[in-house]
Amino acid sequence: MKTLLKNGQTVDRGNTLKPINILVEDGKITEISSNFISENQTIDQVLDIQNQLILPGLVDIHVHLRQPGFEYKETIKTGTLAAAHGGFTTVCAMPNLNPVPDTPEKMAKMLELDKAEAVVNVLQYASITKERTSEELVDFTGMANAGAFAFSNDGSGVQTANCMYQAMKEAKRVNKAIAAHIEDESLMNGGVMHEGKRSRELGIPGMPSVTETAQLARDLVLAEATGVHYHVCHVSAKASVRLIREAKRAGIHVTAEVAPHHLILSDEDIPYDTAIYKMNPPLPGREDQEALIEGLLDGTIDLIATDHAPHSAEEKEGRFVEGAFGIVGSETAFSLMYTHFVEKGIFTLEQLVNWMSLAPAKLFNIDSGVLKVGDKADLAVFNIEQEYVIDAADFESKGKNTPFLGETVKGETQLTMVNGKIVWQKK
Repeated sequence: MKTLLKNGQTVDRGNTLKPINILVEDGKITEISSNFISENQTIDQVLDIQNQLILPGLVDIHVHLRQPGFEYKETIKTGTLAAAHGGFTTVCAMPNLNPVPDTPEKMAKMLELDKAEAVVNVLQYASITKERTSEELVDFTGMANAGAFAFSNDGSGVQTANCMYQAMKEAKRVNKAIAAHIEDESLMNGGVMHEGKRSRELGIPGMPSVTETAQLARDLVLAEATGVHYHVCHVSAKASVRLIREAKRAGIHVTAEVAPHHLILSDEDIPYDTAIYKMNPPLPGREDQEALIEGLLDGTIDLIATDHAPHSAEEKEGRFVEGAFGIVGSETAFSLMYTHFVEKGIFTLEQLVNWMSLAPAKLFNIDSGVLKVGDKADLAVFNIEQEYVIDAADFESKGKNTPFLGETVKGETQLTMVNGKIVWQKK
């Protein structure tokens, strides 16, 4: 089957756009041209993009699909439809599931389920330890051979240095990354939001930034000793940015991600005691937020990942202390980033596309991130001219837990294509 996407635009340099027409055949891109592609040849489907933006499919290396075990929050089908709605064609799914994919047999079943249910490409994390809680490492060789994308205990930090040290040595041996949720539980002190002036004003228990940075400092030393690819999940603290910057200068193989909500919001934006703003790591202080933006711009932070974490409405109702940690992000990430940063001249569109597509694909050896003849046709179309309102009724995700509902933004997804097939299209 041949599909022609005509009259589109794509990013050239900075914020400059250039015309693009793309011919797709049997799931692959067979022609790219700035000029008109002849329709005299047999073309089964012609899509007039009408000067909207065609980008390589976005790549999200940090999502929670909740299935198996927590289907009331999300399923693989709804979670990957949400990703497609956001323009993502590849997502990397965390292992905080029930059962946890912590044996080769469980990993094989997990991959079969992903393949059967997903509408976008899903790469599956294995856990670092059995059940994500013990000191007993998983079978790294067996998990890698079964198809594990990388290893993570996301949702909780690895609490002892020796456990992480041994895990890093094993991950290095099988040539896989460790993606770390950095959190020293002994320093949390019951905190549920960033410790600072706002937590004191609201009377909510605060979580000090050293909860993150103390464990990060430990891990960077271990990463240097082992040579593993160490990836830092959802960086949120100014000191963490500094530590990662220094580690990169020292030649340590470290990469880092930041989530849109940590770039856009700080603890000062929490209006009252409501769990809709509760996430882990928590919304940062203003200085931390500024450091995250600076870290992206100077290359300390490599990419943007959503940490899409759906919950039921009941789990996010009420006060901070009782609510669940987490925010959905797959369906809003590109629009929020475009509106808050590209429109305001803080980032260029080229930078944003790099952080949300090319960089994660390149750093994790994922077959995606560019539009190129011969590659699979994973792409998305966005309208960056017309405003729209973020509305939970439009979500494909079961989760509606985001403080950005009702916000007016630009950058709405028009269609998403995976392997040449349209998997989501605006009605």
